[in-house]
Amino acid sequence: MPVILTFGDSNTHGTQPMETRPSDRPRHARRWPVVMAEKLGWDLVEEGLPGRTFAFPDPEMGPHMDGRLGLFIALESHGPIDALTIMLGTNDLKAHFEASPEEIAAALGFHLDVALSEEMQTRHGGFEPIVILPPRAQGAGVLEEIYVGASAKVDAVQAAMCAEAQARDVAVFDANSVISVSETDGVHFDAAAHETLGKAIAEFILSEIEE
Repeated sequence: MPVILTFGDSNTHGTQPMETRPSDRPRHARRWPVVMAEKLGWDLVEEGLPGRTFAFPDPEMGPHMDGRLGLFIALESHGPIDALTIMLGTNDLKAHFEASPEEIAAALGFHLDVALSEEMQTRHGGFEPIVILPPRAQGAGVLEEIYVGASAKVDAVQAAMCAEAQARDVAVFDANSVISVSETDGVHFDAAAHETLGKAIAEFILSEIEE
């Protein structure tokens, strides 16, 4: 049975929209990776870490939020895998990072180069990386101050991310085409969105395989 590894942040982990910070609500049981794997009929390896960025140690949450090291650990801890989804970029929009769209997209390029490297491809017997553009973060409620300025640059970030993926001939699925973030905190997804996203990504993966 094929194996898919989902590498991401709190929206891959299944964090519920936050009304308070920190939130004590349990993560969604039917988060999108679970729904996706169910529809595909594949085995699932979940690697969703709340707070994970493409390339920034977080002064509040810790240095392990830097996804560059995390990707090496994930790919060397699991496997062999047949597909890898990467859905990051939301936390990189936090105001305290002051990251430009080009910096965020270049960090995606690093992740893709790791995934496509001869070492990792050989280790797993070959696998397909897939980039998922996360729904555009706006920041609202308890997360509004943390994401000040995010909405002004998120479009440029996602356009630059697409260019990095296309330069490496890596498939891109735009989650904005099927869901949006919750109005509660402007970052996370509600249960219905997880269900919709999981099914849509599964259909996208199946269509890529058929091609």
